[in-house]
Amino acid sequence: MIKKDVIIIGAGASGMMCAISSGKRGRSVLVLDHASNIGKKIRISGGGCCNFTNINTDHTNYLSNNPHFCKSALSRFTPRDIITLLEKHGVKYEERELGQLFCARSSEEIIKVLENEFRKTDVNIIMHCRIQDVRKEEKQGTFIVTTSHGIFESDSLVIATGGLSYPQIGASGIGYTIAEKFGLRVTELRPALVPFIFSPIDKKIFSELSGISIDAAIKCNDMKFRGNLLFTHKGLSGPAILQVSSYWKDGDAISIDLLPEIDIFDILLKKQQSKSKVDIHNLLSEYLPTRFAKIWFAQNFVSKPVKQYNEKELQNIAHQIHNWKIIPRSTEDYRTAEVTRGGIDTDELSSKTMESKKVKGLFFTGEVIDVTGQLGGYNLHWAWASGFVAGQYV
Repeated sequence: MIKKDVIIIGAGASGMMCAISSGKRGRSVLVLDHASNIGKKIRISGGGCCNFTNINTDHTNYLSNNPHFCKSALSRFTPRDIITLLEKHGVKYEERELGQLFCARSSEEIIKVLENEFRKTDVNIIMHCRIQDVRKEEKQGTFIVTTSHGIFESDSLVIATGGLSYPQIGASGIGYTIAEKFGLRVTELRPALVPFIFSPIDKKIFSELSGISIDAAIKCNDMKFRGNLLFTHKGLSGPAILQVSSYWKDGDAISIDLLPEIDIFDILLKKQQSKSKVDIHNLLSEYLPTRFAKIWFAQNFVSKPVKQYNEKELQNIAHQIHNWKIIPRSTEDYRTAEVTRGGIDTDELSSKTMESKKVKGLFFTGEVIDVTGQLGGYNLHWAWASGFVAGQYV
């Protein structure tokens, strides 16, 4: 049996950051992962350019049963910290909209930074390694991890296994299984940052609009996001839709403002007062995609020349344009979800160290915890921050 100070299960962003952070403290570390390479999710993040953080990172960008849990870690590992690490290795990056930072060239550069950093420390990694059993020897106070590559022992055990999103690259629920084995609660799990699927009726009406996008403001459960709304053959996607999906629950309606910066009532009223003969759906085509305007209007109203509407009718049309309600059938599943909503109950963990309150020496980091970031680099930053702070205490 090989003995290490720390065993980390998971070679993703939080696991590797934890390995580097603890390795720099002189701890001997072993990282185990079933994949063929480290950082599989990092590689595909941001379309291959890795949205590695957001300069606006704040605890308000995260969902959790305890919205204050992430504050401590975020304050001790900030966007400036990950930027400094990348700059040290000469990685060029660029800021895109809303404070999102991406690699200027490729996400592979971040993988190389992690590899270069852990090679300076006593960190070993075993890939293609299947976890068969995890237990704690109460007498010695150590953890025994049985794997396809042998049996390993450690004083501290870190679960950095990620969530259920992207099962096609190997995501699994092993982290939740381990937590439950040790008596820790796991909150409800569901896909987040994920497209919506239309109800059968809406699919029949709108599926032919696949590929059309609209700049919209979308609201759900008092959360509002502005961005592109994209029609797919199954439902709705795009950045604003992904954002509200994290706040949506079965049966909820989403409210869509199709023209968030335009007072369409004022425009319609002026056209009516000028006795315009243009059909109203054609007028709307000046502000919305033509195919969408025609189909959407036909489902809600009868199109006729603007001059034939009275003011109350125009008010109703404008209200519907600024408050189009849709009740999705569901979201898509974990294959297209960027993250998992829910996870290890934060009441079970120390927000300072990420250590279990019940099981000494057992730590959790990253997506496996009930901390879910909004779209825009926040989830990767949580991985860095939680991994870093755990690494200071393992």
